[in-house]
Amino acid sequence: MDNAAMMARSLRHVWHPCTQMKLHQAPAAVPLVPIARAEGVWLHDFEGRRYLDGISSWWVNLFGHGHPHIKAALRDQLDRLDHVMLAGFTHQPVVELSERLAALTGLGHAFYGSDGASATEIALKMSAHYWRNTGRPEKCRFIGLAGGYHGETVGALAVTDIAIFREAYAPLVRLAATVPSPDARNAQPGESAADVARRAAAGLQSWLAQHHAQTAALILEPMVQCAAGMAMYNAAYLREARALCDRYEVHLIADEIATGFGRTGTMFAHQQAGIQPDFICLSKGLTGGTLPLSAVLTTDTVYDAFYDDEMARGFLHSHSYTGNPLACRAALATLELFEQTDVLARNAEQALLLDQAFAPLTQHPSVRHARRLGMIWAWDIDGTAGEKPLLPHFARRYASHAMAHGVLLRPIGNTVYAMPPYVMDAASADHLARGALAALEATLADEGPAHG
Repeated sequence: MDNAAMMARSLRHVWHPCTQMKLHQAPAAVPLVPIARAEGVWLHDFEGRRYLDGISSWWVNLFGHGHPHIKAALRDQLDRLDHVMLAGFTHQPVVELSERLAALTGLGHAFYGSDGASATEIALKMSAHYWRNTGRPEKCRFIGLAGGYHGETVGALAVTDIAIFREAYAPLVRLAATVPSPDARNAQPGESAADVARRAAAGLQSWLAQHHAQTAALILEPMVQCAAGMAMYNAAYLREARALCDRYEVHLIADEIATGFGRTGTMFAHQQAGIQPDFICLSKGLTGGTLPLSAVLTTDTVYDAFYDDEMARGFLHSHSYTGNPLACRAALATLELFEQTDVLARNAEQALLLDQAFAPLTQHPSVRHARRLGMIWAWDIDGTAGEKPLLPHFARRYASHAMAHGVLLRPIGNTVYAMPPYVMDAASADHLARGALAALEATLADEGPAHG
């Protein structure tokens, strides 16, 4: 099998996600990249080329592809139990995983889904149903941050503030309200990131003061709004939000789907604010990038509101593979790696190594708002060079140049970001950084001499 044959077969039969399929068709095609195998930080195509996975395959792969510890756990589990429905049954991997997640989060009850959007749906439904079960059914609306992203199912789209994802489905969506984002890039002259956070919290307070009686929950991505261009903010916002949710009797849902499991420097991003949410949504890195799984953790208070003789007061949500043993075993193996290898401390050292490698990109004259939190880097590319605007479709052009330099990077708008696996060495860090810089130079060169 070669790349061309695999590409042709895929275009005949596969509808690829988050993709305008016409872009992959001639004459001006953006080629698909067929991948035959993966190992560590590298993806290999069918013809011997390799690409460094600089975004952890949509932020899921924590410890490199094909990690032997996770593979061994999956092989062992496959010999024991592949699947059994979780309604009326239970099994060792789901019990042990729930125990470990409870110990890590302080939230004692885990409900399982298949992906991040499913986790969002579960948390929203649980919150609204909680208020119904406690005699306050009018509390059924939600609020999110401007620029927030929480998935693309209908319920998740309601709390997602990115127009391209939801406009086509507007008749199906019951839109949530949005409050100002604490994005530190919104700083006015003389403001710090903490000032921006407090100003955004004042907007949240104003909204809750008027609408708390109808509001079930606030949902947010702690510390980093990823799909908004890796918008990073000060932990003061989380502390203010927690206090306001307590004051106005509104649930706080922490969407840790992308930010959890060490991405921001702590096990979970909300821990940097010293708070505890009412719900935590987990997915992506939960299984180390091997199998789809999500979990929603919540409090005893929420759980107790569903505990009743009446069936309709229970949480009647499910899918056929809820709590799949293989996926749960992969998650357990992933958590074991955190315990065995002191991942957070090692990541802090790796981040410094990557900071040095990325220094030429960070210092590039077209870069604005260079920033890092934990193992997430982002650089906004200035929209003008002299009097000449950037070419349209910057992200697509940049991604193509990056692949030509052996690096998988996919900008969000004009924001270049890197979210690599936690197993980078000096050579792979250098390859990633050189490729990222070369791709920027090549993309800017597309515009001609104005960029010099």
